[in-house]
Amino acid sequence: MHETVVNTANETTQLDPRTDSAPARLDHALAPVRLGPLTVGTPVMLSPMAGVTNWPFRVLCEEYGPDGLYVAEMITARALVARNPKALRLCRFAPSEHPRSLQLYGVNPAIVEQAARIVVDESMADHVDLNFGCPVPKVTRRGGGSALPWKTDLLEEIIHRVVRVCEPAGIPVTAKFRVGIDHDHETFLESGRIAQGEGCAAVTLHARTTAEYYGGHSDWTRIGELVEHLDIPVFGNGDIWGADDAVAMVNETGCAGVAIGRGCQGRPWIFADIRNAFEGSDARVRPTLGEVGAVVMRHARLLVEFFDGDERMAVHDLRKHIAWYLKGFPVGGSVRAAFMECESLAEVQAIIDGLDQRAQLPERIVDKPRGRVRFAKKVHLPYGWLESRRTTHAEREQLFGDDPMDAEY
Repeated sequence: MHETVVNTANETTQLDPRTDSAPARLDHALAPVRLGPLTVGTPVMLSPMAGVTNWPFRVLCEEYGPDGLYVAEMITARALVARNPKALRLCRFAPSEHPRSLQLYGVNPAIVEQAARIVVDESMADHVDLNFGCPVPKVTRRGGGSALPWKTDLLEEIIHRVVRVCEPAGIPVTAKFRVGIDHDHETFLESGRIAQGEGCAAVTLHARTTAEYYGGHSDWTRIGELVEHLDIPVFGNGDIWGADDAVAMVNETGCAGVAIGRGCQGRPWIFADIRNAFEGSDARVRPTLGEVGAVVMRHARLLVEFFDGDERMAVHDLRKHIAWYLKGFPVGGSVRAAFMECESLAEVQAIIDGLDQRAQLPERIVDKPRGRVRFAKKVHLPYGWLESRRTTHAEREQLFGDDPMDAEY
């Protein structure tokens, strides 16, 4: 299939100087955020991350920072409509989770509406977030994620249909998007206006373009622009690696709350730090390696529940988190490799028992960037995508075809 590729070589590639800034305090008290009938007492959100924010990880985050919004990883609308087993597993929540927040992704408005109807009819969630921010090529080349806001008719129709289904059930709808495809094709102000006009209760802006992917540093000034542009709450997202970053973003932009993505990978306690900072406290969680090991084991046991008792699947899923949990600690490569070979909880526990339980994370790397840090990338879009802001009949036929990939993970 032909596609359009945008090669933007001059997007931001500088690391973020804010990570070395002095500790900050809020300029003003943050109010709880109202989302329809829901109240987010501490305005901090766990951003959906594929393969990361299943309910075991959400529970860990929630235990450190209650009263926030902890959103499940992205659910493909067509997969939910097709009753894909993995999609249904990802729609599960722990009993402790309230409100239950679920994110939907799709390109075909009718399919996204059907998925929203399932969520409502089966009482799957208390809040629905719509993904218009994913930058990965397999999503954008099909017109989804951060590519979709360029087509204003699609954006309007998807939000309109989902709000129409969810609002009567008292389920608020929010939307997440990026600044634009690149700096020559920015869409965030218009996207915010459309989201507000079609009934979204709030929006989240990841202050990067698609082309910037996860590289360089996000431009928080764009969050401030969106705050000035809208009447509904705006959550800011991008480069919050610690509580001081969260405070700085709120002070700089006036946003109603913050959304945490890569900053919580391997450190769910960041939500406790941010809660404390928002309350004016200097208290921070600084776990020893032994304490981190205890969190790893709790995470592993929760994953066994998630996988219906399958230890092997749970331990395999845990592997991706191990590097994040251990990042910065004095743990050798052989130990990390040993974790990657574990097949049971007992094997994980044995390695943890052999670690230096009193080791501390060096202060120089506390609250520093982690996870994927990639610079400008080629953006893959459907062929001719940028020629018009509205979809043609031919584009809709191409986009809405029965693509089996859209029902899989």
